[in-house]
Amino acid sequence: MISARKVLIVLILTIISTSYGCKVSYSFSGASISQAVHSFSVQYFQNRAALVQPGLSQSITDALIDKCRAQTSLKYINGIGDVNFEGEISDYNTRPLTVSADATAATNRFTITVKVKFTNAVDPDNSYDQSFTGYEDYNSNLDLSAVEKDLSDKIVVKIVEDIFNKAFVNW
Repeated sequence: MISARKVLIVLILTIISTSYGCKVSYSFSGASISQAVHSFSVQYFQNRAALVQPGLSQSITDALIDKCRAQTSLKYINGIGDVNFEGEISDYNTRPLTVSADATAATNRFTITVKVKFTNAVDPDNSYDQSFTGYEDYNSNLDLSAVEKDLSDKIVVKIVEDIFNKAFVNW
């Protein structure tokens, strides 16, 4: 007859052997980052769009740094980190979206596109080179200069969220 002690030992050994080498990582942000990654860097995002908005390059660069600091435990460095973001603003425009009965624009779409090269030196398979686009619609009766700052801020938040998720959230 098998003793309770032998059963307990076999059970403990089974649990240890099946969990040996397994690593479970939890994060409230949803980020899944290798423990071998310790630092991140963000290079200044140059504005190469046909229409250049002063301050947008700094806004995107700072927003991405702030997002990584807030959502990860990685250390920010000025050089090149274990993971590195670099890129440029490639498009910044407004276009008519819908036309009213009198053939004038009723709604305009304000769009920003950012091209990003993300390099993961620890796990190169997670690196990417991709463009991210965000937009906000606004009433064409409003002058763009009156709503530009507010719309731009909203778009930057969306784009930075997409850049971060593509780099760190492996769903």
